[in-house]
Amino acid sequence: MDLFRQSFGHGPPLVIAHGLLGAGGNWVSLARNHFSKYFRTIVVDLRNHGRSPHDDAFDYPSMASDVLALLDSEGIEETSLIGHSMGGKLGMHLALEHGERIEKLIVADIAPRAYGARHETVFRALESLDPALFESRQEIEFAMQSMIPEQALRQFLLKNLSRGDRGFRWKINLAAIRNGYANISGEIESWNTFEGDALFIRGEKSNYLSESDAPSIRALFPFFEMKSMPDSGHWLHADNPDLFASLVLEFL
Repeated sequence: MDLFRQSFGHGPPLVIAHGLLGAGGNWVSLARNHFSKYFRTIVVDLRNHGRSPHDDAFDYPSMASDVLALLDSEGIEETSLIGHSMGGKLGMHLALEHGERIEKLIVADIAPRAYGARHETVFRALESLDPALFESRQEIEFAMQSMIPEQALRQFLLKNLSRGDRGFRWKINLAAIRNGYANISGEIESWNTFEGDALFIRGEKSNYLSESDAPSIRALFPFFEMKSMPDSGHWLHADNPDLFASLVLEFL
């Protein structure tokens, strides 16, 4: 699959993989303003997200195959990779199963363990709306309020809207994402270990990644380190982009 990507800067390669229901565009500011000064930074839309193609298969092996094809097409033998949430688990899978292609790994606010059905309310809200029936984004956001009261989450989800000749539509492949959700939220399991350097960054206000995850991380990534970001939640790169960038650049 030929993933949509945007590239910034020159130098050693750095690939950024977004989280569930996100897109590469969420990372453009960090890529352009921070990482592109030192790295050829490639921001991707993963399959079934953003401007990348849709496919019924939605699991980490399929997404890893897409990223490897991207590296091949860009002439990149080895890259460092930043992955947030789902993108972080994808980065873990790539490092464990294709370690020769990953130089250094940065995982933002996710552990290799399994997670419960945290997105059920979001899925129900998105499935309950037909965007084509609305005249404006404001109307769609208003319709989402009863199921998704958090304004920041609503605005994040609304970035998945596009408008064409027939009105609004979701850019994401919602059916495939919903059907593959158990694969995405499950545990990262491997007989391998990644012998390279890995940095796990957690948001102190988030419950996705904690110090108690260290033993399970160390079993797969023996040379890992963990950093915490104060006053930051799960979207730690948006809550404090300057601090996030400084931690990543110091590590790289």
